[in-house]
Amino acid sequence: MWKRRKEDMPSEQIPEPTGRTGVAPAPVSEPAPPPRVAPAPPKVEARIGPSVLVKGQIFAQEDLWLDGEIEGSIELPENRFVIGKTGKVHADIKAREVDVLGSVRGDIQAREKITIRKDANLVGNLKSATISIEDGAFFKGSIDIVRPAPAPVPKPAAPQPPAAAPQPAAPAPQGGPSRPASPPQQAGGATASGKSSG
Repeated sequence: MWKRRKEDMPSEQIPEPTGRTGVAPAPVSEPAPPPRVAPAPPKVEARIGPSVLVKGQIFAQEDLWLDGEIEGSIELPENRFVIGKTGKVHADIKAREVDVLGSVRGDIQAREKITIRKDANLVGNLKSATISIEDGAFFKGSIDIVRPAPAPVPKPAAPQPPAAAPQPAAPAPQGGPSRPASPPQQAGGATASGKSSG
């Protein structure tokens, strides 16, 4: 009742070749499926909640959202740092991008962009390629706009002649073989070679 018999199970049948007998059909090659590209991992953002107080140094390799309080220093060299509306920072900040909605007391250095939102409070110096301060934000300090370093442009490789091929000699300028320029004449009509014109 519970077991199936082999006769009841569907079997896979291989079609017999038509035409010639005894010759196996040529295998049909299917096109290879395109390589699967793994989706990019979702951007991870760490959060520090409103009841958390951190004293010391923070160094992170991911984006950070702060709703609590930090005293010390913050470094997110390749990432974004957001100080939420309830966030308070008493530290110097270095990041790729900084977005201030809360309160900051300290200098901010961002490689790409600093944004100070409406109702934010910032006392400190700013240094970035792009700085945006919305109406209603409080800011006291200095601003230093820096140009981002241009990305090095690789030079196109000049085609190199084969190593076995001889290099053609540079043609000599007209008037004979090239000689170094003779120094100016000395007083009394003598030339640098010591011959006198007299």
